[in-house]
Amino acid sequence: MRVRATARGWTAVWLVVLALAQTAAFIVVWRAALHTELGQWLDTVALTGNQIGQDTVAAPVNRILNTMSVLSLVVATAVIGFIALIRRRLALAITATLLIAGANVTTQLLKHFLIRPEFGIDPERTGAGNSLPSGHTAVAASVALALILVLPRKVRVLGAFIGAAYAAIAGVATLSAGWHRPSDAVAAFLVVGVWAALAGLLLLVTQREQAQVESADAHRVAAIVLGLGGTLAVVASALALSWLVDLPRLAPESMGRRPLFIGYAGSAAGIAGTMAIVAALVLVMVHRLVPRIKG
Repeated sequence: MRVRATARGWTAVWLVVLALAQTAAFIVVWRAALHTELGQWLDTVALTGNQIGQDTVAAPVNRILNTMSVLSLVVATAVIGFIALIRRRLALAITATLLIAGANVTTQLLKHFLIRPEFGIDPERTGAGNSLPSGHTAVAASVALALILVLPRKVRVLGAFIGAAYAAIAGVATLSAGWHRPSDAVAAFLVVGVWAALAGLLLLVTQREQAQVESADAHRVAAIVLGLGGTLAVVASALALSWLVDLPRLAPESMGRRPLFIGYAGSAAGIAGTMAIVAALVLVMVHRLVPRIKG
C-alpha cells in the first residue's frame, strides 16, 4: 500500500505541474498575442494568408466547422459518458463530463472578459473585439481528450490519434475560414489541457486503493510519436514566425504571397503541434488515472 500511495503522490505532483505549466503557457500566449503590437501583427499576417487557396478548402472547412454546435457537443458528451458507464466507471463518466463542460465554459468566460487592445493593425476586425480562446477549437479538443480517458486500453491509441487529428484540423479550420486567429486556437488547447490535468487529479482522488496499474498500458511509444511530432511542428512554426519577425513590419494586405503563406502555414503547424503535445501528455498518463482493474 505504501508503494501504491507513493506512486499516486508522484502522479498527483506531475498533474499539478502540468496544470501550472499549461496555465503559464496560456498567459504567455494571451499577453504576447493580445497585448503586443508584434503579436497582433503576426496573427493578422497568418489570418490574411488564409486567402491563399481558400477557394479550394472552403467547402471541407465549412463542413468541419458546421459539425461543431451545442447539440453536437451534448451528443458527444453523452456518448463519452455512455462509454464510461458501460465500462462500469461512474467516476470516469462524471469526470469526463466535467472536463468537457469546464473547458468550454472557461473558454467562453475568458473570451468575454479578456480585452484586446487596438493598435490599428487589424482595422477590419476592430468591431469583433477579442476572440481568444476559440470556442470551436475548445469543443473539438475537450471531446478528444475526454475520449482518451474513457476508451478501453485496446483502442485508446487509435482514439487518441483520431481525436488529436480532428481537434488539430478543427483549429486550423477556424484559421482557414477566417473565424479565428492562430493564437485563439493555441490558447483553447491550453485551456483544455489544464482541465485535463484537473480531471486527472479528480480521478486520482476517487481511485480505489485496490486499483491495479499496469505499466504495459502506458502507451509510451504512441505518446512519444505524438509528442515528438508535435514538438517538431511547434519548432517549425517558431522558425517560420521568427523569419517573419525579421521582415519590415508592413500592413499584411500589402505583403507579398510568400510571407503571407509562411505566416499561415507556420501558424497552422503551431496549432497542430500544440494539440499533439497536449494529447501526448494525457495519453502517457491515462493508465495511471484509469487503471486496468479499478479494485
